[in-house]
Amino acid sequence: MNRAVSLASAVALGLAVALSGCSGSSGGGSSGRSTGVTQASLPDTGGIGAEPGTEQDFMLNVGRRTFFKQGSAALDETARVTVDKQAEWLARYPQWKAKIQGFADDSGSEAAQLKLSQQRADAVKNYLVAQGISQDRIWAKGYGRDRLVGDCADLECKAQNRRVVTNLQEPGAD
Repeated sequence: MNRAVSLASAVALGLAVALSGCSGSSGGGSSGRSTGVTQASLPDTGGIGAEPGTEQDFMLNVGRRTFFKQGSAALDETARVTVDKQAEWLARYPQWKAKIQGFADDSGSEAAQLKLSQQRADAVKNYLVAQGISQDRIWAKGYGRDRLVGDCADLECKAQNRRVVTNLQEPGAD
C-alpha cells in the first residue's frame, strides 16, 4: 500500500515537472534563448499547423470528403456543412480550382453506379456554384465503383465509398 502511494506520488511529480516546462513558454526552449516564435506570430489555422491558403490547410482545416446516404445524391445537413466550409475557403483563396470526384458503392449495375457517382459530384459542384464559386473554377466527374476506400460487406465500411472528394488544382495549372 505504501509503495503504491509512493509510485503514484512519483508519477504525479514527474507529470507536474513535465507540464511546467510547457506552460507559458513562447518557444524559448530549455536554454532560455528565444527563437522569436510566439503564438501570436504563428498563422491562424484553427490550431492545426498548416499555412493558410495551402492545400494542406484545405485538407486539415476544411475537409475534402463529402459523404452520401445509400442510393442518394442529395446533400444532407452534414454534407452541406462540409461543402459550406469548402465554399468559404475557395472564396477566400480564388487562385485555387477544384476537381470534384464522385464515387459510389451501392447496389446496381456498373452504369447505374457511374451515373450516381456523377450525380453526387454534380450535387457538390452545383452547391459550390450556388454559394458563389465560379463554375469556371470547378469540374466534376463520376468514377462509379473505381477507387474504393474499402471493398467490404460491412455497411459502415461501404459508407466510406459513397463519397465525393474535392481535390484542389495547383494555382496556375491547367
